[in-house]
Amino acid sequence: MYKEIVSGKEKVAVVGLGYVGLPLALEFAKKVDVIGVDVNEGHVAKLWRGEDPNGELGSDSFLDRKISFTTNPAELKGAKFIIIAVPTPVDKYNKPDLKPLLTATKSVGKYLKKGDYVVYESTVYPGCTEEECVPLLEQMSGLKCGPDFKVGYSPERINPGDLEHSLQNTIKIVSGCDDESLEEIAKTYELVVKAGVHRAPAMKVAEAAKIIENTQRDVNIALMNELSILFNRMNINTYDVLNAAGTKWNFMKFSPGLVGGHCIGVDPYYLVHKAAELKYHTQMVASGRFVNDSMGGYIAKQTVKRILAGGKASLENLRVLVMGVTYKENVSDIRNSKVSDIVNELVSYNIDVDVIDPKADAHEVLEEYNIQIQKEPVGLYHAVIVAVSHKEYVGLSADEFRKLLMPGGLLVDVRGIYRSLSKEFKYWSL
Repeated sequence: MYKEIVSGKEKVAVVGLGYVGLPLALEFAKKVDVIGVDVNEGHVAKLWRGEDPNGELGSDSFLDRKISFTTNPAELKGAKFIIIAVPTPVDKYNKPDLKPLLTATKSVGKYLKKGDYVVYESTVYPGCTEEECVPLLEQMSGLKCGPDFKVGYSPERINPGDLEHSLQNTIKIVSGCDDESLEEIAKTYELVVKAGVHRAPAMKVAEAAKIIENTQRDVNIALMNELSILFNRMNINTYDVLNAAGTKWNFMKFSPGLVGGHCIGVDPYYLVHKAAELKYHTQMVASGRFVNDSMGGYIAKQTVKRILAGGKASLENLRVLVMGVTYKENVSDIRNSKVSDIVNELVSYNIDVDVIDPKADAHEVLEEYNIQIQKEPVGLYHAVIVAVSHKEYVGLSADEFRKLLMPGGLLVDVRGIYRSLSKEFKYWSL
């Protein structure tokens, strides 16, 4: 397989050209022929023009690449090594939503040929590839995994907005359904991952590794959030505590904050789901999810309490500005953004809320959360909540906030980036 791809006899296909699939497809296209498949016609049209619909990659990333883009899954017949990198979200009940994954699997299975390789990058619970995807590939193709085609799992490690930890310089975990597939998959990925690959002994191991990478962060951030709630009652600034504790050599530096997005805010639920199937209750994982999912409402309630604490304002005619609505700083991705929880909680008090964000697409935010983004602030506000620390917001001066806040107004600094202004205003941070 590897030799056929390198020699140009066979092509690589990437199904799903989002934050994970597109960088991968373009990197492979530097060296081999690639077919990029996505269901979104608008996105595919942009890709042909050399535009990244996700806003992560510049037009130069498309130059001198041996790649074609399509919405037609039948073109998968022209590929031998097929990578599936579609989203794996959760539903409104926080249960795994495998519809995108299984739909992509059906499309691939329909055109699967003898000798093909199918590698999954989508985050799933341990066992999902073998229990859900492989049987579907066999059913759609009439072929048998092992003797007729090979399957592997290589979890994505893309971090949107992170220019330091790229695909090329981040070690890639790879796994296969047997020893032969493991080596072929490893050599193929080594074409694009300069940092090298880690060969996992089984697909379940690779799946589990991906899940715990983000679950570990989720639990640690939940601990910081819980400590922040506690320190708030003690009138102690959490970031002051973390700076002091961080002087010890083995203290792990996690910070409180909103945990959203398509990885840390989602992946632990896949582990909780699998544990429930095995009749085990994951106490730490589930508790961490509960704490982190409640932080948006907590921030909103603290904001209201602190506005009203001075006795100079009432709930009637309160105005609040929320700065930032994406799930993290310096990205346009709004998936599973917990800023919406802040806005919805404030609105439940009949507070007039304005939202601004230099990165987010206003139409997407309106469609996903029914939140209208303003082009710019209008008038003065009782409180300003800096919910996302975009580079456009980092370093704002006291004078700039004075132009936004009513006299005695509250500055809510979710990420603690304006602690130097804490004496200039009524101030609160996690």
